[in-house]
Amino acid sequence: MSAGALRRWPAEWEPHAATWIGWPHHEPDWPGKFEPIPWVYAEIARVVHRSEPVRVLCSSEDHAEDARAALLAHDVDLERCALHVVPTDRVWLRDSGATGVYGPDGFEWIGWKFNAWAKYENYARDALVPDSIAELTNRPLVWAMRPDGRPLVLEGGGIETDGAGTMLVTEEWLLSDVQVRNPGMTRADYEHAFAEYLGITRTIWLGNGAAGDDTHGHVDDICRFVDGHTITLAYEEDPADDNHESSIDNLRRLELAAKSFPGGLRIVKLPYPRPVIMEGERLPASYANFYIANDVVIVPTFNDRNDRTALNILADLFPGRDVVGIHAVDLVWGLGTLHCLTQQQPG
Repeated sequence: MSAGALRRWPAEWEPHAATWIGWPHHEPDWPGKFEPIPWVYAEIARVVHRSEPVRVLCSSEDHAEDARAALLAHDVDLERCALHVVPTDRVWLRDSGATGVYGPDGFEWIGWKFNAWAKYENYARDALVPDSIAELTNRPLVWAMRPDGRPLVLEGGGIETDGAGTMLVTEEWLLSDVQVRNPGMTRADYEHAFAEYLGITRTIWLGNGAAGDDTHGHVDDICRFVDGHTITLAYEEDPADDNHESSIDNLRRLELAAKSFPGGLRIVKLPYPRPVIMEGERLPASYANFYIANDVVIVPTFNDRNDRTALNILADLFPGRDVVGIHAVDLVWGLGTLHCLTQQQPG
């Protein structure tokens, strides 16, 4: 049996040793609205660190001092929120960081080549984030490779698992001709890589991601497992909205997959907020970008009438955890929210 066959990528609701985030410092990610962003990150750390340790990458000593001040102002216990000086370009650790799996020799990190979503040129420091996290945790790092021997370009926001060998991805992200990550890679090539590095035996291919998502199709904005037999799907009821047709298509794909899913598959619709527009640009506002910590689920909210509906749905789906809304109207101007900026370290 190959080493890949022995790997298992645990679900997000399984125990964590820590949550990793990066301290915000790249002002162009939030043009004209950077000032409140560190306070949003401090609030995220405040909520999550009560559930599990938080580890924060700070791009410089000065940024570490800024982080320390903001965290203390939010009553964060720095003994449970460690700061590490690690240079970064941006702070979307879901995508630039590694993915934690259980391998043949215990816990290890799987590193993906990061190319800034095939969009930006400045990512050299972000590309080294997996090395830094592996060194800080003293655990092995295995770099994923393509069939031709080149590094496999992938981002953590594009993959989702039930922890038992099933993965969710979108065709828009990996198979469309927009922002091509791995030229020449086929559906079968990707599924082989998922099996080798994550232990995946079943891949459910959805269609398109959320409107306004500049990654072009990350699954964590539209569809998430909440337990081994329940999926929540961001679903837009309004026929005039850009998310409506893709919602219908993704629901049909899930319903088809459910027919052969071992033990059955329950699909729960999660509403979208009304479109969030800044400077004429549609932003990827979605309640599906929640993050599951050990004792709490943090959910992005948007001062929208559907905030309460989404929080209630998720509270019903996570009866053993507190479900806490985090104001994300300013945060989503950076084209991502809570799941995009966190990365769990399995326990």
